[in-house]
Amino acid sequence: MDILETHAFDSRQRRNACCVLFLSLLPFFLSAAAYFHLWLPDPSPSVVAAAAKCAPVVCLALVVLSHNGLGSLLGVAGGLLFSAGGDVCLIWPELFLHGMGSFAVAHLLYSLCFLSERYINLSRTSSLSTLLYVLLWLVGAGAYVYLFPFLQQAPDGSVLTPAVGVYVLLIVAMATLALRTRRALTLLGSLAFVASDLCLALQEFKVTPQHEYGQHVVMVTYYLAQLLIALGDIRAKVDENDEFRKWKRS
Repeated sequence: MDILETHAFDSRQRRNACCVLFLSLLPFFLSAAAYFHLWLPDPSPSVVAAAAKCAPVVCLALVVLSHNGLGSLLGVAGGLLFSAGGDVCLIWPELFLHGMGSFAVAHLLYSLCFLSERYINLSRTSSLSTLLYVLLWLVGAGAYVYLFPFLQQAPDGSVLTPAVGVYVLLIVAMATLALRTRRALTLLGSLAFVASDLCLALQEFKVTPQHEYGQHVVMVTYYLAQLLIALGDIRAKVDENDEFRKWKRS
């Protein structure tokens, strides 16, 4: 009977946690919907446009902080806040390099978080995992080689070319570490981030012509990436707490 009561209690706890999480995500969904409705496809640079663009990501950072504590400022929550800073910078074209630097710091924080204890997977690396690692790096290298001549033609190409190279290294390393965790939400979020940045780069560096819905694709994949990474971090913390409770009961 005690076992049944414990199982029922745990089930209620999980349901309540899911409800609380869903309610805490409502500001993210509402602010994202407002941004798509009011500001896309091409918002003119302004403080209001910058606030509307970064608001969903700031909401996600607050959700992660409320669930995982201040320690997450050195992990996913901090990465989300630096991403919000990058969103603000990208509103103004002349701050593109600053925005890329802010996102680079975000990827570093994500990577450090994915190396933490609660993300560690003790299973051996399979041949499939190794193949996926190689594919990720081939995609990253291929994208940079493809972009290289367009970067050289940019007005600030002498700075932009190496900066994009470093950024590609950081985002591919982040995606590789996300794959290493073997957590579906985290992995899908990192891949969506790579896809979003690739779409942005193709348009920003004039590789492909501007499409009517090009910015929509970039922002949908971007917000989805941040949402999945945030949920993955919350889930990792929940799993860590569950393991601790099981250890105490034993």
